[in-house]
Amino acid sequence: MSIIVDHITKLYGTQKALDNISLEIKPGEVVGLLGPNGAGKSTLMKILTCYIPPTSGDASVCGFDVLEQSMEVRMRVGYLPENNPLYTDLYVREFLQFIAGIPHQGDEIRNSKFKTQTGTKRNSAKPKSKIENRISEIIELTGLEAEQHKKIGSLSRGYKQRVGLAQALLHNPDVLILDEPTSGLDPNQLVEIRSLIQSIGKEKTIMMSTHIMQEVEAICDRTIIIHKGKIVADDKTMNLRKIESSKIIVKVEFDQPVVEKALRNIEGVIQVANPTSGIWHLESLPSIDIRPAIFKFAVDNGLTVLSLQRDEHRLEEVFQELTRT
Repeated sequence: MSIIVDHITKLYGTQKALDNISLEIKPGEVVGLLGPNGAGKSTLMKILTCYIPPTSGDASVCGFDVLEQSMEVRMRVGYLPENNPLYTDLYVREFLQFIAGIPHQGDEIRNSKFKTQTGTKRNSAKPKSKIENRISEIIELTGLEAEQHKKIGSLSRGYKQRVGLAQALLHNPDVLILDEPTSGLDPNQLVEIRSLIQSIGKEKTIMMSTHIMQEVEAICDRTIIIHKGKIVADDKTMNLRKIESSKIIVKVEFDQPVVEKALRNIEGVIQVANPTSGIWHLESLPSIDIRPAIFKFAVDNGLTVLSLQRDEHRLEEVFQELTRT
């Protein structure tokens, strides 16, 4: 397993941030970590990246214990924290050169197999070192070619996130842990970073926390939902939609105006709303399919059904169901 968490509890004084949680993440999985603010997501990530110790329980990354073998864990993990601390007075390439020069980081790069190749042209300058080749490779992967000679402080938030990802990827880690990687990005930046993470996820094990449900549905193979320090759901993202909801909504449009009171009298309907002109939202219990009754209502009243759609159970609704206090 890439990540194993075994009955981890973390206390901050009397506050229990994590409450006896266990999980396993296999190599190559892209896992979304969801939960309300204060649920314990960042705490779990900090434990897995050896920033803080658990109060009790065990955790390992790539077979190495986060307490007893923390340096081995750090060499195999790329971490992008939520606040993305960067040296803003450095240029992008200069910053990555500095990171690569940190003890163990440079050794890891020199001893690893990357796709980079040194130049072979005659009369060319001295071939670049493996570290410089790796930096160039990561700059290209993260789309920073045009920004590499700019100061980090002058970059947009989206490009700063790219620099943070470049730093996390520089030593070719087996596991990436990303804490709110798209927080604060505009729609265009969000799409770009999301696409980048999807591309990286083809080769790495990724755990990422986010509040954007569409992001989880688009990127993650599996979703873990944490609430008040406990895991309340852990399954393939597509399977979580099948968790039973407390209500079902059918959207229907007729060819003529309809009185709300008449719709409330349809068998099985428990609530009626008209948020969009002409399109009614009819709510029922999940155990009752009200669509046949809607068609009967239309026939009995000389109406034509222009559209009828049963709302797909969205991940956002599952999240609200499981984290409602």
